[in-house]
Amino acid sequence: MEKDPKKLEKLESQTPQKGEKMKFIGTRGTDREKSFSEVILNPSAPNGGLYVPKKFPRLDLKWLQRFYTPEQEPNYHKIAKGVLKKFKVDLPEEAIQRAIYTYLKNFDVEEVVPLHKVNNLFVAELWHGPTRAFKDIALQPFGVLLSHLAQSRGENYLIMAATSGDTGPATLKSFENLPNTKVVCLYPSEGTSEVQRLQMVTTDAPNERVLGILGDFDDAQTALKSLLKEEEFRKSLDEVGLKLSAANSVNFGRIIFQTAYHYWSYLTLWERFEIEGGEKIDVVIPSGNFGNALGAFYAKQMGLPIDRIIITSNRNSVLYEFVKFGKYDLRERKLIKTTSPAMDILKSSNVERLLFHKFGEARTIELMKNLEEEGYFQLTPEELEMIQADFDADFCTDGEGAEIIRKYAEKYHYLVDPHTATALKGAEKLRGDNKMVVYSTAEWTKFAPTVYYALTGEPVERVIAQEEEVEVIPDKDAIAYIETHLGVTPPPQILELFQKPETNSKIIPKSAIREEILKFVKGEE
Repeated sequence: MEKDPKKLEKLESQTPQKGEKMKFIGTRGTDREKSFSEVILNPSAPNGGLYVPKKFPRLDLKWLQRFYTPEQEPNYHKIAKGVLKKFKVDLPEEAIQRAIYTYLKNFDVEEVVPLHKVNNLFVAELWHGPTRAFKDIALQPFGVLLSHLAQSRGENYLIMAATSGDTGPATLKSFENLPNTKVVCLYPSEGTSEVQRLQMVTTDAPNERVLGILGDFDDAQTALKSLLKEEEFRKSLDEVGLKLSAANSVNFGRIIFQTAYHYWSYLTLWERFEIEGGEKIDVVIPSGNFGNALGAFYAKQMGLPIDRIIITSNRNSVLYEFVKFGKYDLRERKLIKTTSPAMDILKSSNVERLLFHKFGEARTIELMKNLEEEGYFQLTPEELEMIQADFDADFCTDGEGAEIIRKYAEKYHYLVDPHTATALKGAEKLRGDNKMVVYSTAEWTKFAPTVYYALTGEPVERVIAQEEEVEVIPDKDAIAYIETHLGVTPPPQILELFQKPETNSKIIPKSAIREEILKFVKGEE
């Protein structure tokens, strides 16, 4: 394997010294360096920024080779634990072990992330956790770690989550009944699939509250970020003995776990003799908030042989425009409802972290100020070239996604959800000489009506537009049809949703978010 001396020199200079714990700084300046446990518990960096590692460990092929066992599949939990160890997190061994144990306990496959060869592509299924979406991989161990830290400090935390459909259910499942925690989940009342909604509104854990808002995901995320920064809100929580944290990918505790499966995918290809050690691969990621893609970027920077990180969007194509043209333009732009609602996002939080790593603090502050105040920023040609050194992008319409779902079901006997369909479309369009890993981020059961219409030929554009003459098939009936006609078995936790009472289905205007949260934590409802 050839090695780039300059890249190795850079990585070696950024590698923490033996025994040194990882430190974090803010993207818009920092009052002091923070530890990993501090940024998990309090993810709000100074001046509205996000926390990032001051230095990166070196997790290259030499490191990965220790897990190489061609006689058998590698153990995912060992790689995840290895990543935490290399980041030198300030957590006791017992807490790390309990967090990683969630992969053995709460996932329905031994590999955690099965890798299938489909149409000469390799599809990594990230959705075998309890809520059938990729967010489980980060949030299952994350909840254990945060609860442990809260207990060890004798503190109680309110964990807030804003969701476009997957983060919410995964957060609720992770934190249900965990000591020293309360959870508030915000979701757009008409912006998720029915299964995603049921996963949230049927929760009955006494430490959790779910609030549907009359708005979209960006409204929910904006409210979350605003409350994280608001001193008066924190004082109100202090009065009832609560501190404030967040489960969205603004919290680096989420991102660290989203690097591990990129190493797993590479190692699995290597073990199966699909690639040689050191051979570069491309990864294709359906992305809305950019956390999944950022995990791939970090893995590449730390030494994993990734060539292109291909971002695929739906019609809310801000990330496509960012990667292709270097612009982020929200002026006169409204969120479009699509059949891949988990990516119905215009304000991608983790882009700020990428800007910081590429261009530094001063330029990040300038670009983010332009975006926040003017709704727009434009990279220079030189900056765009730096982004495109690592990234490529595509976007997918609802109709194109439906064609992919139907094609892969009929031709390859492989059933995918609409988010994975955007990635498959991008993979086909942008395929090069490298082997490609396509990340499947959700199971088809979470979007069964869309899959049903794709398979039966009903134009999905009419469905998403809610045209009066189109009667939308209920999720339960769509699942039953697909199970019968394709011979696939939906998991029991999805089928059980349709029998559970809705115990947490309150819907509120955006203006009432703060008041409702305080009523919950004060026990006034």
